[in-house]
Amino acid sequence: MTRIAFVTDSTAYLPPELLERYHIRVVPLYVLFGQEALKDNVDITSDAFYARLAKVTDKLPTTSQPSAGDFKAVFQEIIDSGQADAIVAILISSILSGTVASAQQAKEMFPSFPIHVVDTLSTSMALGYVVLAAARAAEAGASLDDVLAAAQAVIPKLHLYFAVDTLKYLHMGGRIGGASVLLGTALGIKPLLELRNGRIEAAGKVRSRRKAHEKLVDIAVEAMGEGRRVRAATLSAADEAGAKQLIEVLCTRLECVEKYTIELSPCLGTHTGPGTVGIVVLPAD
Repeated sequence: MTRIAFVTDSTAYLPPELLERYHIRVVPLYVLFGQEALKDNVDITSDAFYARLAKVTDKLPTTSQPSAGDFKAVFQEIIDSGQADAIVAILISSILSGTVASAQQAKEMFPSFPIHVVDTLSTSMALGYVVLAAARAAEAGASLDDVLAAAQAVIPKLHLYFAVDTLKYLHMGGRIGGASVLLGTALGIKPLLELRNGRIEAAGKVRSRRKAHEKLVDIAVEAMGEGRRVRAATLSAADEAGAKQLIEVLCTRLECVEKYTIELSPCLGTHTGPGTVGIVVLPAD
């Protein structure tokens, strides 16, 4: 049986106990405050980041993908350990980040070792569920080809919806994609967004935060079908209470066989802004 080492990036938001169980290595992206480069969720926590963001009065922070050197270092450690026969790196959408490109560059530095880079066209816990599908397949004894197939099979089934307080952060960060149609939305209107085929798209708009939360649940249930068995997660940027309430409501309408409440790390929080909440759903059958 092929021994497979899994690598992902810091936007996957897998809980620590899952990272430990499946021996998943995490390569962090970077948050940049001017010339200061901080490793996502390593050098700066979510709480510290949002507190600092609130004090920014001029230029918003930016983000950067890991370098090829960052991936090379992790790949080298795995290879040198002798504990794996292959590496599978499952990463954030190549449309949103250059992380996949960096991993591909690092892969080319090890031509004699099997390294596979998977572009999930997603991020946050949607990315996390792709990683889990692959890791669980490997744990069950699947071949390398079947592990890669398990990851690819999950990608088109994932749904990620979120609501932001303002489009300012996505617009200024250059990640707004098809949601640009909502620019200029009236004050007080909350944009609803979807990550579709690796790109942020408009999913609607409502008139209040409460309505946004209700609509997110409605959209997720409509995508899955009322009462369906799902794996789910809710996400938030500095709104943990909102995310917890959201998962409770969601799981009254869907049978959540696996569920998580996740805080967006500084890297994604840079682009969504505080107050963002979201839902990830994946059929469990």
